[in-house]
Amino acid sequence: MRLPIRMYGDPVLRAKGRRIEKIDEQIRALAADMLDTMHAANGVGLAAQQIGEALQVTVVDVGQVEDRPSSLSIDGRETEVKEAMPLVLINPEITLGREIVSGVEGCLSFPEISAEIDRSEEAVVRAQTLEGSTVEFKATGLLARALQHEIDHLNGILFIDRMNSALKVSLSSKLKRLQKETQKGHAHVVAGGPDQRAL
Repeated sequence: MRLPIRMYGDPVLRAKGRRIEKIDEQIRALAADMLDTMHAANGVGLAAQQIGEALQVTVVDVGQVEDRPSSLSIDGRETEVKEAMPLVLINPEITLGREIVSGVEGCLSFPEISAEIDRSEEAVVRAQTLEGSTVEFKATGLLARALQHEIDHLNGILFIDRMNSALKVSLSSKLKRLQKETQKGHAHVVAGGPDQRAL
């Protein structure tokens, strides 16, 4: 089921997600709805906060992105990225590599806003799966960027918090307008809108 995506200005986006103690049918249904919502909006990642739930759950799918490569290794074995997608991660923990790279990011909660953001080129993530098992994997490229972006969301951190101050100033009028629209209750994402491959 497709759910409305919460926009910048909605307080839930600043909420730190609660740890999930029990992976039950409700959590599985939530993850399925999140995947539907993310794919319908042409996103590559979606955190629970973005659909109004302050929980430690995120979904990521970079399988269709051809122009921004990723790599993935699970338990030390290189894995085909497309075959591993989509990822549903519960209670994820992230360790960042030292090398920093700049890359363009958008966000489904910030329509029509994108910016160059510095992130680690490599990330190691440990999380639970929907089956309750623990998975640990290493990602680089777009997948590493998407994971950092989504795990930030789970902790109430938004990609504008990672922007340099000059960039933030240049976007301030757009951000204020979006915040006002959200507070009036008018901001929304139209599923199947422009393909920005937002996170």
